[in-house]
Amino acid sequence: QVQLVESGGGLVQAGGSLRLSCAASGRTFSRYHTGWFRQAPGKEREFVARITWTGGNTYYADSVKGRFTISRDNAKVTVYLQMNSLKPEDTAVYYCAAASTLSAVASRYDYWGQGTQVTVSS
Repeated sequence: QVQLVESGGGLVQAGGSLRLSCAASGRTFSRYHTGWFRQAPGKEREFVARITWTGGNTYYADSVKGRFTISRDNAKVTVYLQMNSLKPEDTAVYYCAAASTLSAVASRYDYWGQGTQVTVSS
């Protein structure tokens, strides 16, 4: 069993930065691939980024490529999402999730956090 808790969301002006954290409990977390997803009001949940359990491979949605960086520290059982050059269209609730299968598809993820709100003002 894995429990995930996101933090680091908030209100930021366009062009600003935020770093989200996803703290996990459960000693098997280091063997799970981890992803970040987001959901804006009235829209479906969408993939943002994912990282393999080793941290050696990352993959990003085109909309965030070059602006966001996903990383993980297995010693701290935490995954991060560094978000730079934020835009108003990045406004959403951001969720981290863990999967035993490497994927960018939300339905393939086994565990989810409760989400953290990110609001980018113009």
